[in-house]
Amino acid sequence: MTTLPRPTTTLTADDARRIALRAQGFLGAPDRRAGVRGVLRHLGAVQLDTISVLARSHELVPYARLGAVGRKTVEAAYWTGAHAFEYWSHAACILPIEEWPHFAFRRRAYRDRPHWNHELPEGVYDQVIKQLRAEGPLTSTELGGAKKTSDWWDWSGTKVAVERALMYGEVVCVERRGWKRVYDLAERAVPDTLLHDELDDTECLRRLVRLAGESLGVGTRADIADYHRLKGDQVDAVIADSGLVPVEVEGWGKPAWADPAALATTPRGRHRTTLLSPFDSLIWERARTERIFGFTHRLEAYVPKPKRVHGYFAMPVLAGGRLVGRVDPAREGRTLVARQVTLDGPKAVPAVAEALIEAATWVNCTDVRVERVDAPGLREPLTRELAGLLG
Repeated sequence: MTTLPRPTTTLTADDARRIALRAQGFLGAPDRRAGVRGVLRHLGAVQLDTISVLARSHELVPYARLGAVGRKTVEAAYWTGAHAFEYWSHAACILPIEEWPHFAFRRRAYRDRPHWNHELPEGVYDQVIKQLRAEGPLTSTELGGAKKTSDWWDWSGTKVAVERALMYGEVVCVERRGWKRVYDLAERAVPDTLLHDELDDTECLRRLVRLAGESLGVGTRADIADYHRLKGDQVDAVIADSGLVPVEVEGWGKPAWADPAALATTPRGRHRTTLLSPFDSLIWERARTERIFGFTHRLEAYVPKPKRVHGYFAMPVLAGGRLVGRVDPAREGRTLVARQVTLDGPKAVPAVAEALIEAATWVNCTDVRVERVDAPGLREPLTRELAGLLG
């Protein structure tokens, strides 16, 4: 294992929090000219998920940073003009197209994988490639059907083949249509200058570790590994040459690394007040969220309803650089419904109200209704604050 230099910089916990907020686009004025594509490149990965309450998570991520950017604008920014591709990073993620070469290590690993969970009938893979070449872009349904039965993972041979081709890098998801992947050949969808697997594993990993450090601002080994779901030993092998610098963060109790550019200037500027998707890269890793914000959060969509504490899709509320509460939202016609609101004391009321009103406006709701507040004494102040903002 490489011997790493001792940290020469010590950060307070608040320093680290502010650096993380700026690196994630929540502190300081956002670059609105760069728009959604700028957010994607700044973060390096935007996670996708099937759940849609206010909107899908990949829409919520730029909204949280830029405000009420149009939802059609978001989709167009991702999927037009060969600016992005979908692949496995932190999870299924939208990634900047210029990072295609740096996922060669993962494509190679998939090609070398000794087994798969689905059997692939003989000849189907070649047939799918042939059909895409002749007719693409196509969904798996258009290719011949996604599933054999109604069971979620009971994929058809066609679906197995096209997903395997996606993992190998022969096929690319060029957009989501009604949440279905639309596939095309990589040779058509990826610019020629990027369409290669020439970088060796070390160069790929070095780049992704550097990108993770830049996107996080400062992070532990586990934080950096988790960002693109690398293994710890993969991080260890390249971090000394990644350009990140070792730092000590008071209270973290673990070695950490920072983007040197993040250390060069003091984070300043306006804090964003917003609802956050549970899949937002600011908070998608629970241990990091607890360490930085002292805030414990987990997605309860997959928890049986009687065991939920904060709600199906509880969205943390960011204000003043802190996580000050949670809202479990829903929509009924033109009303945004806060099914359950958790507040970190009376001082959180104005921020939560502001976040709710802005989110309602974004999804074309004209009213906000609060159903339940964890502290009953704060229900009336929150309702009054909302009424004042609604006018």
